[in-house]
Amino acid sequence: MSGRLTGRLAPSPTGAQHVGNARTYLLAWLSIRSRGGRLILRIEDIDSPRVKAGAAQQAVEDLHWLGLDWDEGPDVGGPFAPYVQTENLPAYAAALDQLRTSERVYPCTCSRTDVLAAASAPHAGQESPVYPGTCAVRRSSEALSLLKAGTPFSWRFRTSSTRLSFQDRLAGPQVCSVHDELGDFVIGRGDGQPAYQLAVVLDDHRMEVTEVLRGDDLLSSTFRQLELYDFFGWKPPEFLHVPLMIGPDGRRLAKRHGDTRLATLREAGVEAEELIGLLAWSCGLQPEVRPVAARELLADFDPDRLIRAPFVFEEQMWKRFARRSSG
Repeated sequence: MSGRLTGRLAPSPTGAQHVGNARTYLLAWLSIRSRGGRLILRIEDIDSPRVKAGAAQQAVEDLHWLGLDWDEGPDVGGPFAPYVQTENLPAYAAALDQLRTSERVYPCTCSRTDVLAAASAPHAGQESPVYPGTCAVRRSSEALSLLKAGTPFSWRFRTSSTRLSFQDRLAGPQVCSVHDELGDFVIGRGDGQPAYQLAVVLDDHRMEVTEVLRGDDLLSSTFRQLELYDFFGWKPPEFLHVPLMIGPDGRRLAKRHGDTRLATLREAGVEAEELIGLLAWSCGLQPEVRPVAARELLADFDPDRLIRAPFVFEEQMWKRFARRSSG
């Protein structure tokens, strides 16, 4: 590995990018660019049933509109191509073979409904119930008979009971027993299609990513990924989990809070500097809302200044932009 500071922007083309996405992308970009690091654009499109046609190209256009750039990516190339996950399926399949050979995965036929019915209630702050281990007695070789019978299944990773810990640069010290608190997790479908947890670990390692800045809704995913890093014997990147932008109802910013898609703002004639100014203020990077270009924030960027609480995107903020689209 080169050892050079490297970060990534990793949009998922399952829909349009919105104001909340823009805030996280801005911070990830500032964190790397302010220290002269290398930045990668990666399209995370393995969630094929939810991928929307044209969404990947729109994400690239949105990021350019925001004033963000990158050194490598699907549009500019680079030494770690491919930069689109669906173009890297053989590598994920090879990793899954390693896991099968080591019996660190097993075929699971449980549906989401089965898991909900059999598992205990989720702990406070947990995104779903802990998988109860219904299929954990299976060996990986049993997948062949399931395939022949046409029985759908997924591959689950056998987690350890070791208490893992890491120091998040923003969220502070984090500790978790993945097996007890999160449970065995899905890393692929029966047909070999990888799931997010496996793909992101392989990609970040292959592309020599040293820093991952993302929303704090993915804190628990970090522990799952650390289990995979440990299996493959790889050094994990440094993690920074930032609080999300939420609506007045306390839920993650979404359609229910109005049309905050970046494409809508662009089409309405909103200037990127207006949005960047609002986002910078929401993070604590400037004392008031005023237009500013992303590059103007580089000189004074300091992650220690970031606000450690979710930011509520209120209606009057949205109206500031909504008036542009109707005027």
